[in-house]
Amino acid sequence: MLAYGVQSNSEDSRTREGLCIVRYLLAVPFVLLAALFSFSQNSAQYLACNEKAKAQPELNACAKQEADRVDAQMNTVYKQLVAKAASDPNDVAKIKAAERAWVAYRDAYIEATYPAADKQAEYGSEYLMDVALLTARLTQQHIADLQEMLKQY
Repeated sequence: MLAYGVQSNSEDSRTREGLCIVRYLLAVPFVLLAALFSFSQNSAQYLACNEKAKAQPELNACAKQEADRVDAQMNTVYKQLVAKAASDPNDVAKIKAAERAWVAYRDAYIEATYPAADKQAEYGSEYLMDVALLTARLTQQHIADLQEMLKQY
């Protein structure tokens, strides 16, 4: 310290570094919790299938089954929503438009996540599994949105 309340540049630098480290350490638990939450969204069926898988094609198949299972769940909730809104054709039209927009968003999000032209060459043998699991995760989030909308009817 040079004078009361005045720090030198090196002290300023150490203070900033210390604050960055503290921020980093505070952020780590949140990142770990988010990762844990995203992994915990996989079903018991997926986890059981994954345990039996011995090679990448089997892992890909497990992920595809998970995406298909979650998609079937979403379709069930979507049909419930459309059925509850059926008394107002305008509401049904808006729900269907929102669903089409969500499908476009999902597809664009996946494309932005994996933008390479030759996806197999760029992302390797895990690409199909990764896309299926991402699709399942996005669909699970959408199911929660549809269920929230369903509460309005």
